[in-house]
Amino acid sequence: MFEALRERGFQIEFQSHAQAILQIDFPEVVSELESALLNTTIPIEEIIAGGGGEAKGTQRLRNALNGIGWPKTEFTVERRINGVPRESQSHEVDHVRTFENGDRVALEIEWNNKDPFFDRDLENFKRLHADGAISVGIIITRGKSLHEGMRTLVRRFLDERQIQSFEDIREWGYEPTSRQRKAIETRINRLTNPFTFREAFVGQFVSDKFGEATTHWRKLDDRLHRGVGNPCPLLLIGIPDTVITFHEGKAALAELEAEDSQNETLIL
Repeated sequence: MFEALRERGFQIEFQSHAQAILQIDFPEVVSELESALLNTTIPIEEIIAGGGGEAKGTQRLRNALNGIGWPKTEFTVERRINGVPRESQSHEVDHVRTFENGDRVALEIEWNNKDPFFDRDLENFKRLHADGAISVGIIITRGKSLHEGMRTLVRRFLDERQIQSFEDIREWGYEPTSRQRKAIETRINRLTNPFTFREAFVGQFVSDKFGEATTHWRKLDDRLHRGVGNPCPLLLIGIPDTVITFHEGKAALAELEAEDSQNETLIL
């Protein structure tokens, strides 16, 4: 199961019999997810210009899932006494696949949120499963190779584009904050073992935007070992560094620039 994804470097893990449930009851889920994820690419330029927010590649994955029947869904669970509502809880899930018999599979993508979002997702899945609302919960996040390799990926971008200054990086859609600029300049200008611009930028950018306190595989794995979300059947998918591409160049910024222009128009 998910052999093509594994070959491309995706991490796949099952919890609480999720593999058997998906294989026997929901083979469509396996084929749909594999198809959507195999087509996922994220140009490195989008990571730089996006400044660490959700990459356009991740948004394209969301759109692909919505297009094949995985829309955002709100679950409302009510407690009634003699037909009178006494308590109500709502749980919103970004992507839900609903089948004709009423069975559902829920999915969340955590590209680069604060890591407590994993607690929210897993606890939501646990409650929804206990109430019979979902059969399996799925979380997609940055895999180990992508999280641990982010410095190498960003440095490769700087090397290939010959980035040497703040002015150079601005051409690729990224403007450091005054705090980030000061931190980079401090490393460059220190008297002992000064950094090059590239060294200083990589360290500051990655720690600020893709730090240890964000959503990535190890943070998810920590929660699984503590039993968060148990006993809901879970499928965990880690996005690998192989989805990052380097050949688009300035063309990769067109979509981001178009969105910025649209947002400015809406504000006006």
